[in-house]
Amino acid sequence: MTPDVATPFPLLSLLLWLPLGGTLLCLLLRHSSNLCRWISLLTTLTVLVVALGMAVSSIGGSGWLFYEDAAWIEPFGIRYTLGMDGISLLLVLLTALLQVAAILISWRQKQRPALFYALVLVMETGIIGVFLSLDLILFYLFWELMLIPMFFLIGVWGHENRVYAAVKFFFFTLAGSLFLLLAIIWLYLLHGGQTGDYSFALDALRQTVLTPGQEMILYIGFMLAFIVKVPLFPFHTWLPDAHTEAPPAGSVDLAGLLLKTGVYGMIRFAFPLFPAAAQKSLPFLAILALVGIFYAAWIAYVQTDMKRVIAYSSVAHLGFVILGLAAWNQLAWEGSLLLMINHGITTGGLFVMIAMIQDRSGTRELGKLGGLWTVFPNLSAFFLLFCLSSLGLPGLANFAGEILVLLGAFKADPLWGGMAVAGVVFSAAYMLRVVQSALWGESKKLARNDDLAVREWLILVPLAALVVLLGVYPAPVLEFLREPVSLLLETGGMP
Repeated sequence: MTPDVATPFPLLSLLLWLPLGGTLLCLLLRHSSNLCRWISLLTTLTVLVVALGMAVSSIGGSGWLFYEDAAWIEPFGIRYTLGMDGISLLLVLLTALLQVAAILISWRQKQRPALFYALVLVMETGIIGVFLSLDLILFYLFWELMLIPMFFLIGVWGHENRVYAAVKFFFFTLAGSLFLLLAIIWLYLLHGGQTGDYSFALDALRQTVLTPGQEMILYIGFMLAFIVKVPLFPFHTWLPDAHTEAPPAGSVDLAGLLLKTGVYGMIRFAFPLFPAAAQKSLPFLAILALVGIFYAAWIAYVQTDMKRVIAYSSVAHLGFVILGLAAWNQLAWEGSLLLMINHGITTGGLFVMIAMIQDRSGTRELGKLGGLWTVFPNLSAFFLLFCLSSLGLPGLANFAGEILVLLGAFKADPLWGGMAVAGVVFSAAYMLRVVQSALWGESKKLARNDDLAVREWLILVPLAALVVLLGVYPAPVLEFLREPVSLLLETGGMP
């Protein structure tokens, strides 16, 4: 059920289109690289401030915290409908925060800087649009929009094998998206044929009467797009290559944000639209999640490139997220979504730090690193903090989500919970290997020997503070999650 009256001031549209406005300014002023840097930074900071203001005003709220609805392409039943509940609010906040970090870590971008910053801002509009859209065509447009800037960020500004990685990323995600589009169109036609009301509205399409066979086929069509984007084993092979070749901002966006859109698509669209099929798929999702946890941990342990280690660790951590969803109870879902937020902060911080380490050492290879703690004590302290959070150290961000997922998994099936606990041990092994290889041992030859600059402090301090705060006191985040999670589990998530 949607609100009777939309939000008076279009704050959601402001959030959505501000980055695109910054994109246009960057392109118009492309001959001034310095001006484009500041435009992109001020744009992302403005989005962050607006999102924080919306979060503060939403404390204690319920249902759709913000909602907008307007006619768009009426002959085809397509509307401009945006909604924000507690889940989408947290994901928009995460997007706004990490986009500021992405701009700052790319501050010295020299190759076509105006176009680079413009693409990062387009990416922000696409990601926020995914988290706010309640019309399936609108959602699909933003879902596809994310693909374009990331393709160019990897293919133009990436490393040696950037073209291969960009094309692989493009075809994997595009293939999944085509199944999604076909499923959306078929569902639209079925609903219109039954009711005479041809609509792409999520709330309307949930009322479509489907045979078990139709529901399962449509569910698979939606899920193929989402599990590729997560990515869930065995559809994960595009991710390590994309991370390895992407520029720092691309890696931050990939790990911190794009992977989360797949999980969000599951809980906002696939599960509510096809509840019976979703219930049947839960054991299968749990098996794939558990296999992914162990497989990714094993592969991560033998990697020599730090980026590839963290890329495979993302597959493992998102495996925990999917396991929590498969457990299908309040505790596990709250843990999954909390872990999703915390993983974005922790892994985004790790990719930022890998860029800083490479900038100083000229390499990401663990065998060529060592002794960083002696030369860069401040940088090393932050790196150690993010690594410890990633391996699930109690008191830091990832542990808070993982422990709720484990408790919820044990509640659903003790075997799932027991196997997932073993997966936590594996994650500790590969992260401690990274810490040992990079921070301790004999110092290697370095390109630079200066510790953190002011700009780098500005990136790391907020991320590190959140890693500690959300590990020690995750209650404010869980408060935003509690009601929408309950609605998703009980009624399909429409307030």
